[in-house]
Amino acid sequence: MLGITLGVATLIIVMSVMNGFRAEIMSKILGFRGHYMIQPIGGTLNGWEQTAARLSKIPGVARATPFVEGQALATAQSQSPGVVVRGIRPKDLANLSLVAKSLTPGTLQRFAADGNSVLIGAILARNMGLEQGMNITLVAPRGNVTPFGVTPRVKQYRVAGTFRVGMSIYDESMIFMPLAEAQAYFNKGDGVSVIEVMVDDPDKVDALRPVIERIVPGTSIYDWRSTAPDFFSALEVERVVMFLILTLIVIVAGFNIISGMIMLVKDKTRDIAILRTMGASRGTILRVFLMSGSVIGIAGTFVGWILGVVFCWNIENIRQFLIWITGVNLFPETLYFLSRLPAKMDVGEITLVVMISLALTILATVYPAWRAARLDPVEALRYE
Repeated sequence: MLGITLGVATLIIVMSVMNGFRAEIMSKILGFRGHYMIQPIGGTLNGWEQTAARLSKIPGVARATPFVEGQALATAQSQSPGVVVRGIRPKDLANLSLVAKSLTPGTLQRFAADGNSVLIGAILARNMGLEQGMNITLVAPRGNVTPFGVTPRVKQYRVAGTFRVGMSIYDESMIFMPLAEAQAYFNKGDGVSVIEVMVDDPDKVDALRPVIERIVPGTSIYDWRSTAPDFFSALEVERVVMFLILTLIVIVAGFNIISGMIMLVKDKTRDIAILRTMGASRGTILRVFLMSGSVIGIAGTFVGWILGVVFCWNIENIRQFLIWITGVNLFPETLYFLSRLPAKMDVGEITLVVMISLALTILATVYPAWRAARLDPVEALRYE
């Protein structure tokens, strides 16, 4: 029973963690990058205000956000990490809930009021020793055009505040800048480099592609599936493989039931023979041993289900407790991208795990019960 309990609980916990990890990664990536990315083929995208307004009116489109994006070198407090600078309108930043909900009161107003203010990721601010009101210098590789060639552009900005989206890849390398300032900083003129489109249902992006292509012909259009296709495919494959591997724990527990029940039949051979001579039918003996083995399987599955669900509900507290006990970070955000250990329980998957466990454990009792029912009482009592 303990083997079945651990097998079912482990299956539920691991599958829930992998579901939560996939959901968190997708929500962070899609919440930050958008479901469609529309980019000009060389140069910049002009007339973007009218284009964004037309895209926003498409049924099924939540919003269209134009922005300028480029790479730069950030310097402050003797630190010089590479960063990604995104120029965005304040109203669009307010609609980017993943970022806006992490800002302190007044931060967005400071960002909108001062064209020389920027927002930086919380991990980046921590690594560089920056706080709100301090200055950060950005160095762009392609800046001013001079008779001697293109020289880097160096400019100092004031930190209006910090944001935290819970994904280290963004929190340690992303900087937001007002759109007009980013256009000047990256030599984009009046154009933008990308229009990001968010839709109501990410799984139905293919249905909207023809409509978007008619509005923005001659551009490159990428949907969210091309953002990191190998990454999402690897997550799905790993999830399926882990399910198959962990199911082996339940199968091993089922074989333990078989061996235990066979030993029970051998131990109770004399008692079975006596019951048969007293009038017990083969069906009665079969039911007795089926019930005996099934109770083990059902009890183990039920306890494992309870243990797995309770563990998933408190998984972050358990992680913090283990970190406190061992002194080792068991889920470093720089490695796994997320700042907390997620767990998302799926009712369908948990039901499947329970049904598989019950089926395997009940099937495991059939052969020992059949052997007990086929026992010949004469042969069993011959040497008694």
